[in-house]
Amino acid sequence: MPLELVTIPCLSDNYAFLLVNDQGEAALVDAPEAAPVNAELAKRGLTLTTVLLTHHHDDHIQGLAGLNTAPVQRVIGAAADAHRLPPLTEKVSEGDHITVLGEDVVIFDVSGHTVGHIAFHFPASGYVFTGDSLMAFGCGRLFEGTPGQMYQSLSKLAALPDDTLVCSGHEYTAANGRFAVTMAPNDPAVAARNAETDRLRSAGAFTVPSTLALEKATNPFLRAPDCASFTKLRIAKDRF
Repeated sequence: MPLELVTIPCLSDNYAFLLVNDQGEAALVDAPEAAPVNAELAKRGLTLTTVLLTHHHDDHIQGLAGLNTAPVQRVIGAAADAHRLPPLTEKVSEGDHITVLGEDVVIFDVSGHTVGHIAFHFPASGYVFTGDSLMAFGCGRLFEGTPGQMYQSLSKLAALPDDTLVCSGHEYTAANGRFAVTMAPNDPAVAARNAETDRLRSAGAFTVPSTLALEKATNPFLRAPDCASFTKLRIAKDRF
């Protein structure tokens, strides 16, 4: 059975994610804000054992200190980013395998948005936690890395199975969709996704996670055929 996935809205537009096994144990991916996570843990009577951190930006780590739980046994983040993260119990790098809630997890280096950004792939459950690298209908702004780094990072993620759920860090889908349609104004898949995004948001529902198949069909950054094309797209999005 796959681990249960719980999407938790935090701050104005962030997401944290809980993974839950059938023993009532939970792992948290990113900690933008403590209160919503604490409320979900309490409501479900869960024991938080593990925190996975994708990158060092405050809106992904600042809630860690406020979690109402016994000291978390494991706090896992990138070795390359350890100097900017909260104290880690485990430092990981590209290609490492760890076990979380009994499941194998593969580490990807997805630098671009930041250098040292990582993603966590749970192949048995079919989840990938991408932080601010691959996002719903878009990708993260390049604050530290290069277009080449981000293009390579997205290429790695695009090679995962199409039914993988992409758990990204923000509710940016509507804004990303407004850009996507300018890049593909006659694409029915892009138009349909924008319409579905509007419907979901009007109903107060999340657009995250999304499937990798949907991203490959509609996300302009995953459809870029080469790094040069990706670079032009990223510059256009930054100016949009």
